[in-house]
Amino acid sequence: MRAVVRNDKSQASGRVRAGLAVLALAAIASGCAQGGSDQVTPAGGQQPLDAPPARALDSYASKLGAAHAARVAAAHRWGLRHIPLTAPRPPENKPGIRTREGFEVAGHRESDLPPVFTRIPTRDKVVFLTIDDGAEKDRAFLRMMSDLDVPYTAFLSGYLVKDNPRYFKRMQARGVVLNNHTLHHPYLPGLSYRAQKREICGMQRYMEKRFGKRPRLFRPPYGSYNRATLRAAKSCGIAYVPLWNEEVFADRWEYREADRELRPGDIVLTHFRGPGQWKGTMPDMVRRFLNKVTAEGYAVGRLEDYL
Repeated sequence: MRAVVRNDKSQASGRVRAGLAVLALAAIASGCAQGGSDQVTPAGGQQPLDAPPARALDSYASKLGAAHAARVAAAHRWGLRHIPLTAPRPPENKPGIRTREGFEVAGHRESDLPPVFTRIPTRDKVVFLTIDDGAEKDRAFLRMMSDLDVPYTAFLSGYLVKDNPRYFKRMQARGVVLNNHTLHHPYLPGLSYRAQKREICGMQRYMEKRFGKRPRLFRPPYGSYNRATLRAAKSCGIAYVPLWNEEVFADRWEYREADRELRPGDIVLTHFRGPGQWKGTMPDMVRRFLNKVTAEGYAVGRLEDYL
């Protein structure tokens, strides 16, 4: 009988320890998801966990705590007002992407042309940062985005990339998806179909040669396109044409919508620019972007994870 009692006590103790690990994990995950305090205090009196599942939970909780602590330190280091929020898990079933009303071209649906959109249909409180062209190669920007672990998507123009493709290879090595913004950044509706196809397909070939992959996303320069643009893009292997709802600069925001409000799924545009063109640097732009979206309760998601 005594042996049975001791075994019951041991099992109960194991359940308590595992429960504490679950509670610790939930508390840390909650802190990561909400920004929370910049301190994580362990529960008083916790002992090392013995059972293998409990040790796994304890290890995972420790990793989450370390990741959150690193994010807190990075936020302070880069002068942010708030700790950036952690994006929700992307959906397993991707949302259907349709062309925004008023952005269609003749025969858009009948010809199955790539959708043109400014927002991802989602209830997640998440926005997407996209950066165009490639003019400025700011090393501090790469360090900042890596330190903060903030995702973004790049749309590159060949003539601006060719002087320093290694900069964008470093970006790609950190998980950034590099996409098509034409070879020479022309106003596409002013060109013939064949000339547009040369710009788009030529950039597809360049991207494959330099970065090992042909993009599926294309953004027309200036956000300007016509039916020939979308026909050419489709023939070059493009599946999506994301535009934007907001644009952020080093010193201000601009909005497509009259109410000047962020919405879940909004795509935000910015550019690879520096003090020569802006009133500030790319890190200044990132601070302005993150300070606003975080204060309004938004996380930054990875655009490709929703497509």
